[in-house]
Amino acid sequence: MSRKDSKGLFANVLNQLDATPDRAGAQRTTSPHLLKVAAGVRQIQERSELAERLLKDGGQIIELDPEDVLDSAIPDRFASAYESANLTELVQSMAEHGQSTPGLVRSVHGAPKPFQIVFGRRRLAAARLLGVKFKAIARDLSDEDAIVLQGEENSNRFDLSFIERCLFARAQEIAGFSRDVISKSLNTGKGHVSEMIRLASALPHDVLQEIGAAPDVGRRRWVDFEAKWSSHDAALQVAQSALAKEDVRNADTNARFKSVFEALSDKAEGALLSVDAPQLVAHGLVLGQVNHGKSGSKLAFNKSVPSGFVDFVAEQIEHLHDQFMQRNAR
Repeated sequence: MSRKDSKGLFANVLNQLDATPDRAGAQRTTSPHLLKVAAGVRQIQERSELAERLLKDGGQIIELDPEDVLDSAIPDRFASAYESANLTELVQSMAEHGQSTPGLVRSVHGAPKPFQIVFGRRRLAAARLLGVKFKAIARDLSDEDAIVLQGEENSNRFDLSFIERCLFARAQEIAGFSRDVISKSLNTGKGHVSEMIRLASALPHDVLQEIGAAPDVGRRRWVDFEAKWSSHDAALQVAQSALAKEDVRNADTNARFKSVFEALSDKAEGALLSVDAPQLVAHGLVLGQVNHGKSGSKLAFNKSVPSGFVDFVAEQIEHLHDQFMQRNAR
């Protein structure tokens, strides 16, 4: 099938699924199977459009030995996404129909291999398992251009979970990318980026790796999870204990999240904020509470407080501590 014909087929499928009652004479389908098909079609269409744009900008499709391609410097998925058990459908599709959409690679000066993957890591992993060549567009890209394109391709995927986006943002910050670049790569505002980085920084990487991507868990549940984690006297021990149970280890990633979340919610285990705790008030607005417990004092902001303000307070900690020390030295 030609590229033109395939684009026409995609458009026809999407038009039928998106038809309004007035145009189609029936209600929009709610069939989970058809909705999944529609999501897959949109994803292929968007990837194809991105590939076409890159080709128009001077890229070229080449076939590479998968072993000649380095992994991305900034991961955007959990490592388990590239395990053979989680690539079954993709491997089967590529074995039967070939690689429909190319990945993107770039050359990195001084690297031990000729190319580095920018996006298409799962297609690259599938090519390795099949022992076939990996089709990719080769481009000369700066670090910033590469991370933005990697993020743009991510935005066209429907299976990248919220916590994966948080870890992707955090990894970029550690690598030294500016908030402007991170925002562009995730196609979101700086306030959301600050929240994502705060969540990824507050929660231990090892625990997140054991929980996994949890694709059914959205932003609000992760915000609640982090709040429970931060207010708990023994969060790490409780999480490790929950994840050590055989039934939890063998459960899917969403169930593992739920098990740890429920363990952290146990009032007998956690140190919850008291309703009588001193409140932080500004111009009559309650911003949060100060809680003094056996493990130390905690300052907890209310959910309504913008994450940007929390980041601002964190940036002022050293200055505030200096003021306190100077006052007490008098």
